[in-house]
Amino acid sequence: MAWIKDRHGRFCWVNRTVLMMQTHDRCESAADAAAAILGKTDHDLAPAFLADQYRRDDEQVLAGIRIVNRIEPFRRPDGTLDWHLTNKIPLFDDSGVVVGTAGIAEWLTTPSIGLVPGPEFAVVLTYMRDHYGSSISNQQLAGLSDMSVRTFERNFQRAFHLTPQKYLRNLRLRIASHALVYTNQSLAQVATGHGFADQSHFTHEFRRHFGRTPGEYRDRFARETSTDVSNTSNAAFAQ
Repeated sequence: MAWIKDRHGRFCWVNRTVLMMQTHDRCESAADAAAAILGKTDHDLAPAFLADQYRRDDEQVLAGIRIVNRIEPFRRPDGTLDWHLTNKIPLFDDSGVVVGTAGIAEWLTTPSIGLVPGPEFAVVLTYMRDHYGSSISNQQLAGLSDMSVRTFERNFQRAFHLTPQKYLRNLRLRIASHALVYTNQSLAQVATGHGFADQSHFTHEFRRHFGRTPGEYRDRFARETSTDVSNTSNAAFAQ
């Protein structure tokens, strides 16, 4: 799935895969599907909490910061989770001014694991995806990569523009945001189930990442999402 947005977050172009998903969901023609997406923003198309995350991504990318090989959850309408690998970059005009963003998301499955930069990182990302609720050390991840800890940390930072632990923390926070919106788990259960030491630690990291406490986030998005999610398309989710 690929897309281009302008500085205001309006979709200017999407690829055939996105159009096919939109058509499948709403039984429209390709032209109707394009008309339903182009010129719209994520807040027109996605559940509120996802649109909020996507806009935060856009603001980061518009500031010139690339999002590189990020694994994240993709929730299907039936409530099951898949995973995809996302990259987002700024787009520049001829004078070097950032005029928009471009992104691509690909399903992260065993056959497509080669999408990750290097087989040593493929197994690392798979391990993070499958064990995010447990304590994971750089020593463990380095061992999976057959590298020394120092070499692993240096190479991971170069490939993903984040340290391994910051990458893992961001993954946990995005998955936890789904739990806050879609489940009735207590804040303490969400915290410990997503790899945080306790609720206090979770609250601190969540507020720093999303600008809201977990409780505020749930109050803001859970009810609105439960109302809106049945009216949104998969295409808008996959960022």
